Amino acid sequence: MYADSLPSKPPSPIAPGKVKVEGAAQVRFVLNGTKTVLRDLYQRDPVRLLFPDNPPGELTIGVLTTTSGGLVGGDKINIDVVADPDTQAMIMAQAAEKIYRSTGADCLIDISIQAGDGAWFEWLPQETILHQGARMRRQTRLALNGAARVLAGEFLVFGRHAMGEKMTEGLVRDAWQVSIDGRAVWADAFHMEGELDKRIDHPAGLGGAIGLANAVYAGADAAGQLDWVRELLNSQANVRSAATLVNGVLLVRWLGKDVFSLRKAFAEVWMAFRHRVGGQPQKLSRLWHM
Repeated sequence: MYADSLPSKPPSPIAPGKVKVEGAAQVRFVLNGTKTVLRDLYQRDPVRLLFPDNPPGELTIGVLTTTSGGLVGGDKINIDVVADPDTQAMIMAQAAEKIYRSTGADCLIDISIQAGDGAWFEWLPQETILHQGARMRRQTRLALNGAARVLAGEFLVFGRHAMGEKMTEGLVRDAWQVSIDGRAVWADAFHMEGELDKRIDHPAGLGGAIGLANAVYAGADAAGQLDWVRELLNSQANVRSAATLVNGVLLVRWLGKDVFSLRKAFAEVWMAFRHRVGGQPQKLSRLWHM
């Protein structure tokens, strides 16, 4: 455990026999002059945040990893991020996260992101690979204030297809909530349980896709981004995609039958978006490509 300051609320105690791992991270970015710096950090195994040196012109970056090599049923992860007013920062995943087969208990992941007035914050995922029989419940909450802008995403892969494994049973629930100035503006949940192969293969379900990705952008300028994002999606091959606007929140979704094409399409839009809207370099960290 490393701590620049203690968490405002200590993690709940682990109930014997019910939770195998209870990892946590709390991080706060503040503005020091014109530079975004780390102010507070608390972390507990197996969650770790690393802070590599910033390339010139890049955001302050935190790299999120789990040292356990993956999560199983009964594991619990809590991540709380605060980006103070006018900060510019990103937290990205170091590598794909693996959710292993469960004997019955759910893996619980809770993510909370707060962005202050004028902040630009990116939550950049890599794949969450769900093994056969995995059970995952993930909740992501974005809370924006004033002129804050947040670009966040998720990336799910159903089974280890390189090993010939197809996910036919288990639980996948990925839920989102977005609020602006304390007012709820959007909520959504992807939920799939039971005979998953029927839902994945059905034309009214995922149409045979082995993975999906979402990008969520909340900010006062979201409505002005819809048309050019749709044009970019129309040029992408080997994926199904769409973009829409709900209560000032821009939503972009992809379905893919191979992970490479899905990952490529997701990254292409993310890079273009952060450059055109956020004024950031039109690239992703080399860690994302490794």
